[in-house]
Parts: sequence; C-alpha cells; structure tokens
Amino acid sequence: MVILLTTLNPLLIEGPMDQLTRHAYIDIGNGVSTRIVDLYIIAPDEGNIKTKYDIPDDVAGRGYVVMIEPASGGKDMLKISGDRMEIRMSLSGIGATLGVGGSTSSSGLNEIRYDSAGFP
Repeated sequence: MVILLTTLNPLLIEGPMDQLTRHAYIDIGNGVSTRIVDLYIIAPDEGNIKTKYDIPDDVAGRGYVVMIEPASGGKDMLKISGDRMEIRMSLSGIGATLGVGGSTSSSGLNEIRYDSAGFP
C-alpha cells in the first residue's frame, strides 16, 4: 500500500499536469509571438503603436513569466517559465530581423509597444 501511494502521485497527478503545462506554455508562446508579428506587419515607418492583450492568469493553478531573450545567431527566442517547467521557442521568424525585447507576467493585461525611433 505504501509503495502504491508513493507512485500514484507522480503517475496520475504530476505527469498529466506537466503535460498540460507544457502544451499550455506552447499555446501561450504561439499567441504572444503571433501578436508581435501582427504588430510588426502594420508598423509604420515613422510613429508608434501600443496595444494591450490578455494571456491566461495561470496554468494549472500556477503563475508564469514570458520573456524575450536574445539567442545565438541574432535570433530572439521566447521563453515561458514557471515553477516546474521552462519552454523556449522561436519568435515566429522576426527575431532575426527585428530587435525585440521585454518580459511580462501572467497577471493582468499585457502591452506590446512599437516605436520607429527605437527604445533606450
């Protein structure tokens, strides 16, 4: 009985929760990346754009952080990380051509800003 109880938690609860979290992080990363690409497509030669978007407040009851970080070869990567897991993915093909940076948490509304003059 003791052996059964110690193996049930990882098999029946933690394993499926990790798989759900991984898929949710990938979906969130794809959504954020798509929003950035959409903004890049309509970006003016001169001027700025600011837009707000919402992502899920938590995944499986836990918060997470979304970061854009430079990677080798000049291709920016999107990193979604929480307590138990971290996912890295390409920034939908624009990471190599456009300087993108920033981070956000999962709570509240998030903002993407574009300024043709750049940011300090």
